[in-house]
Amino acid sequence: MRVFITGATGFIGRALVARLQRDRHTVVVWARSPGRARNLLGADVEILSVGAPVAALGQVLGRCDGIVNLAGESIAGKRWTSDRRRRMEQSRVQLTQSLVAALPSSGSRPGVLVSASAVGYYGDRADEVLTEDSTRGNDFLADLCSRWESAALGATALDLRVVLLRMGVVLGRAGGALTQMLPPFRLGLGGPIGSGRQFFPWIHLHDLVNVIAAALTDGAYSGPINAVAPQEATGRMLARSLGRALHRPAALPLPALALRAVFGESASVLLGSQRAVPKRLNESYAFAWTFPTLQAALDDVVRERAAVIVHRIAANPVGKNATVASYELRARAVVAAPLHETFAFFSSAENLGLLTPAGMAFSLQGAAPALQAGTTIDYRIKLGPLPVRWRTRIEQWEPERTFVDVQDEGPYKFWRHEHAFRPDGRQTVMEDRVLYTPPFGPLGRLAHRMFIAPALRRIFQYRSDTIRLRFGSPAGITLGDP
Repeated sequence: MRVFITGATGFIGRALVARLQRDRHTVVVWARSPGRARNLLGADVEILSVGAPVAALGQVLGRCDGIVNLAGESIAGKRWTSDRRRRMEQSRVQLTQSLVAALPSSGSRPGVLVSASAVGYYGDRADEVLTEDSTRGNDFLADLCSRWESAALGATALDLRVVLLRMGVVLGRAGGALTQMLPPFRLGLGGPIGSGRQFFPWIHLHDLVNVIAAALTDGAYSGPINAVAPQEATGRMLARSLGRALHRPAALPLPALALRAVFGESASVLLGSQRAVPKRLNESYAFAWTFPTLQAALDDVVRERAAVIVHRIAANPVGKNATVASYELRARAVVAAPLHETFAFFSSAENLGLLTPAGMAFSLQGAAPALQAGTTIDYRIKLGPLPVRWRTRIEQWEPERTFVDVQDEGPYKFWRHEHAFRPDGRQTVMEDRVLYTPPFGPLGRLAHRMFIAPALRRIFQYRSDTIRLRFGSPAGITLGDP
């Protein structure tokens, strides 16, 4: 299929792009900043600027088989001022209306529109069981979701199959609700939000993008679908499970009064209760869940076992006149793709951003060069709040076997990254070895323990997640395996 996506550079969108590429779909994204979209999504996407003429949008849609509409201003974390409410409505209702309005001019139209919505459609309903047949609520979020869905349903008059995904809280790495929750929980300062008795509908990011992939290709999917996991959970259960996944206590509650004082009405996102159940996914579509339980989902999201880092006490210089490396990182991944395809993907400079957490703001400087021995690549990243320039040079280049990049300019005193590939039947074993020395001289060891090593583990774990989405799980390996 040829799939048009709005909101592709967001938390869910980046994962969906990789997931659809696994199935050999062609992805076209509608982006405000084409340059940023290219940096975040890699080489294998087509990009249409939001600023392009309406006629261009219609022409692109006419060449697509399906649409996934994920765009939307963030709801949680800030007060709902009048200006913010306006942006929330524009980015959902009005954008969806514009998308549907462009369809009549598209000639040959897509067959399906999968449009995001949320369990906020139901309002705060305490312990009432909510299926797709339940009535809408009567608060601001319920009204917003209802109008959002109505805008998408306008496409049914043009003979599109419309799927409305009423999503719960999406659990994933490097984005979503857990981004703000994890820091206090890692310090042992987390706990239930408010009373902890409110129901907390959730779904793992990998299951959500699998639902979207199925909704695009399976004609049985239609109408509203509760995109929530089968195991019901409360706020107290979430806190307990997250503490268990992190091996930390989770007993300090966050009072509802304090939340309302800081966030006003938007605190209802965390304090409201929707006991939504995935009736249609389970009964009508027999969806195969990868993470049906909250504990399994959280264990997967917070784990950081993709890389092992050791202190090189008796290290020797690497190469002539090289600096002694203080640390060594090793990682190993089994990629469910043949050697030539795996090597081509990981040796493309344009795909570096796709493999990097969005919070690091990876940005290539200039055109992406074709790699060979001696090639240099300039890019910018953020390390915490600090923007950093990095120049890497390809020191060794052996196609479909190995390549080595070294830092010529950047934050480390020394950095050498060795990539090795070998075939394993129809799969590929990829091994990374990074030799490096942190900056900051005598303080480098402390900085490494507190900041650098955890950051490197998170980066390589994020890359491991992207590999699973992009290529699938190798034979005999499930998403929950270390």
